[in-house]
Amino acid sequence: MKKAVRYFVDFTRGQEKWLNGMVSRGFRLVRCGALTYGFEQCAPGEYQYRVEFVGEKSYAEQKDYKGFLEGMGYRVFTKNINLNRSFRKARFRPRAEGAGKTAATQGAFNRELLIVEKKHDGKPFDLHTDAQDAAAYFASVRNSYACVAVICLFFGVLFAARFAWPGFSPGELLAWCIAGFFAVMSAAGVVLFVKYANMAGRYKETGKTNE
Repeated sequence: MKKAVRYFVDFTRGQEKWLNGMVSRGFRLVRCGALTYGFEQCAPGEYQYRVEFVGEKSYAEQKDYKGFLEGMGYRVFTKNINLNRSFRKARFRPRAEGAGKTAATQGAFNRELLIVEKKHDGKPFDLHTDAQDAAAYFASVRNSYACVAVICLFFGVLFAARFAWPGFSPGELLAWCIAGFFAVMSAAGVVLFVKYANMAGRYKETGKTNE
């Protein structure tokens, strides 16, 4: 078995591109953890992958959607994105709506992504064929990155103002490094927010055109 360790800032399209690159080299996904992936050998290009963000859904909605995809003959893995806030055993997800705003430890928490596998049969593999549905989906991904950008900016400013400013002692230098890391992650969140906002906008316009 081939093993790999990866973390994706672009947790949907970036991860999807990497998985399809792996299967093009003859490695099929068989398991995934928080940061780890396990692969077995297969014929190059035998399968296709899509990565679906479901962090805005409640646990019941996620379970129903996963069952729906499996009923269509797809193989489905659940995956985390490690972008949640927690209080004891409850997790709060401000990017979500309704019941999806909270996630119990054994429920929707650490199950924000679905990795969907389909045998490559030459037919299109798109989980969002309706333009309005695709627009709503990419808007949910956009909102998630807006949350990432704001939270990382907050912690970057906090570390700079509380622990780093105004000197450069060893402890303060470490705080500056942490603040810099959060600043970079915030900037990445802004870039990806713009990327998915543009995608949502294009699909929304396409939906209006087709009406």
